[in-house]
Amino acid sequence: MQDLTPTELERYRRQIMLPGFGEEAQRRLKSVTALVTGVGGLGGTAALYLAVAGVGRLILVRGGELRLDDMNRQILMSHDWVGKPRVFKAKETLEAINPDVQVEAVFDYVTPENVDVLVQSADIALDCAHNFTERDLLNEACVRWRKPMVEAAMDGMEAYLTTIVPGQTPCLSCLFPEKPDWDNHGFGVLGAVPGTLACLAALEAIKLITGFGTPLLSQLMTMDLARMEFAKRRSHRDSDCPVCGNNAPWRRSHLTSSPLSSDAWRSL
Repeated sequence: MQDLTPTELERYRRQIMLPGFGEEAQRRLKSVTALVTGVGGLGGTAALYLAVAGVGRLILVRGGELRLDDMNRQILMSHDWVGKPRVFKAKETLEAINPDVQVEAVFDYVTPENVDVLVQSADIALDCAHNFTERDLLNEACVRWRKPMVEAAMDGMEAYLTTIVPGQTPCLSCLFPEKPDWDNHGFGVLGAVPGTLACLAALEAIKLITGFGTPLLSQLMTMDLARMEFAKRRSHRDSDCPVCGNNAPWRRSHLTSSPLSSDAWRSL
């Protein structure tokens, strides 16, 4: 793991003070690359809290230009950026907030052509895409390359969150074998809803990286933020799942585990 500079020790001093966190957890954060897809109201806010926590490198993936109706929830953006690729503004904002974090901006959506390279480049992924096409691609690649994935999604005032560890927990296909037909501009959104979920998703990633706290492994948290009702439901891996089941292709491969699995997962 990488050593911390005097500036980093001071920047992260208040979280290093947490009992059970310490400098080792901070060094783990610095040593990790996190992939964040769908850098909008959800992914952009999650990326912000990963950056200020000290994750060493972020890969941000999002195609498309910023729209005016994005501005009620995309806190990395500014009004003068409307009509421009949002992922580059996200990179600019994060680097201004924390210059110690390396940020790579990928102006594209998750596709069959790029997903394996993206996942292989990271230690952990945060799935914040606006459709299940991208979500399924990322889930399959994370299972294939045995990389953990924080899965977060919202619709209106409702949201869900879980952490997927290939070989240990259900994957996204186990949880949702039939996918809803989402229209990314077809539902209303109050900015505080993806913001709330994003903070929890970032916290899940930080817990998994550092071994600090207890992540949502094989548990699906659901939220009704209109009523402030939260529930955790036990989830189960489908042995016949085409992505992660007993006969799935990845089980016949010889891929090695992520460095994160041998370092941080042992603390879970």
